[in-house]
Amino acid sequence: MGGKYHHGDLRGELVRVSLDLIAEQGLAGFSVAEVARRAKVSPGAPYRHFADRETLLAEVACHVACQLADRVAAAADKHDDPADALAAAAGAYTRYLIERRAGMNVIYADGLHGPEHVSLHEQTRRLTDEFLMRCLAVAPDPATALELMEQLFTQAHGYGTFQLDGVFVKHGYSVDLVEQKSIEAARIVIAGRTAGGHH
Repeated sequence: MGGKYHHGDLRGELVRVSLDLIAEQGLAGFSVAEVARRAKVSPGAPYRHFADRETLLAEVACHVACQLADRVAAAADKHDDPADALAAAAGAYTRYLIERRAGMNVIYADGLHGPEHVSLHEQTRRLTDEFLMRCLAVAPDPATALELMEQLFTQAHGYGTFQLDGVFVKHGYSVDLVEQKSIEAARIVIAGRTAGGHH
């Protein structure tokens, strides 16, 4: 096996290895030393590209936000109805979280809020704007749309976390089923937020 990548892209390889490590062990298992070990480089090698753990994690979180924004948009774009699109977006978030153990927990991890992490903040905004735009399509009042977005993210994350933490195991839920349940729950919240609010 060994490091087959071109060493010129160690930076990219470290991010890929970090993403896989988090998918396996969650944020708790993430360390620069373990990433270096898996990438088959010396413990000091990552620090030539990333000043510290936070800088590497910020780059990883940036990738998570970017992938999530793409997933959410792709799922929503399959639907013409704004409520269906928004519910599908919530389901896509849940599925990604289950597959990668990464979502808001990584994007908003401790130490990543500083102004130096510009690209992370840009990708986070892309993800939240994607959701907010779809929330505004069903709830035109900005305050209501923001509240709806918060509820949907919290709920979508909760379904994914319950699957990851083994809460659903005794029921034998599949990832597909949990995604479906997340979508159904999102529909209920959306309907509740938009009831009486339009035509």
